[in-house]
Amino acid sequence: MNIHEYQAKELLKSYGVSVPSGGVAYSDKQAAQVAEDIGGAKWVVKAQIHAGGRGKAGGVKVVSSIDEVKKTADAMIGTHLVTHQTGPEGSVVQRVWVEQASQIRKEYYLGFVIDRSSQRITLIASSEGGVEIEDIAKNQPEKIITEVIDPAIGLRDFQCRKVATAVGLKGRLMPQAVKLMKAIYRVMRDKDALQAEINPLAVVAVGEDEQLMVLDAKFNFDDNSLYRQKEIVELRDLAEENSKEVEASGHGLNYIALDGNIGCIVNGAGLAMASLDAIALHGGKPANFLDVGGGASPEKVTNACRIVLEDPNVKCILVNIFAGINRCDWIALGLIQACNTLQIKVPLIVRLAGTNVEEGRRILDESGLAFISAENLDAAAAKSVEIVRA
Repeated sequence: MNIHEYQAKELLKSYGVSVPSGGVAYSDKQAAQVAEDIGGAKWVVKAQIHAGGRGKAGGVKVVSSIDEVKKTADAMIGTHLVTHQTGPEGSVVQRVWVEQASQIRKEYYLGFVIDRSSQRITLIASSEGGVEIEDIAKNQPEKIITEVIDPAIGLRDFQCRKVATAVGLKGRLMPQAVKLMKAIYRVMRDKDALQAEINPLAVVAVGEDEQLMVLDAKFNFDDNSLYRQKEIVELRDLAEENSKEVEASGHGLNYIALDGNIGCIVNGAGLAMASLDAIALHGGKPANFLDVGGGASPEKVTNACRIVLEDPNVKCILVNIFAGINRCDWIALGLIQACNTLQIKVPLIVRLAGTNVEEGRRILDESGLAFISAENLDAAAAKSVEIVRA
């Protein structure tokens, strides 16, 4: 689950992290009022969507008058902002964040991610902030600093000082860097975040002094932990998510929309990925990833079919079940229920294996419905591609 930049900043602020003064606005008048309340001579108006690359796409503007704030907000709100992460359809801007412009002296990158190999939170930092971290890793890998955090003792001060020194944060900025890193780590730990990205973390002028300040922030949270993170759930913006994915999660289904024409209903994430690969191997394009999980009831299978068929591009559905916790007879009953309830017109290619497979095949054979059986995954994928090409 992702949240907006303004929500991330408010969350960080509650942990004592310095962020620019600002406010969220849903209209041009609100934006102008926020700017007046903040005061100053320059402001930054930032479109709020769940995607990176907003600056390059025109979603971040520095303005020098209240009238410019109003005009810029009016131009952003309601438009489709297209970035390299949104795809060609873009995302609708429903709100903007207006903040006081900072006098930036130096930008850094700071991130916390869960490293799958070490199974620990890892701190990532670079002296090159304000640009894509992937570009830095590719072109200047020596500028990337990493520090693995032991979950038994947490992020220690010496680790923070080590990273700060490596990226050039010294002197009076050192204690600020230590405090900031530890605060972000606490957010990761307390809120079950999977990723936190601060880009840029900036040294800004505050009178005659300098201060570390978070100018942009992103957080991604573990969906499996949301049952115990009520405050985080309240920050969820369903308008920023795929409607079918949201509906699927409500039925206990893991669904991700893709751009092909072969619908997929599979049990288990690994088998689902293998099914997508098999389709691609035969020259086809999957329309979705859908994992029905374990213990799929007939109702769950029916909901899976309905969600897949909401995509108008779907020309056939490949059902690939290797039953362990699941039962092939339940899957078969669910497919028959789906056909009768949804009046499915597209071909269904069904591969069943595992628990109660013979009973499942018998139920399908005696249903009188035109299911297309396949003995294995390769055959099922080949038949699916052949059908959509016909």
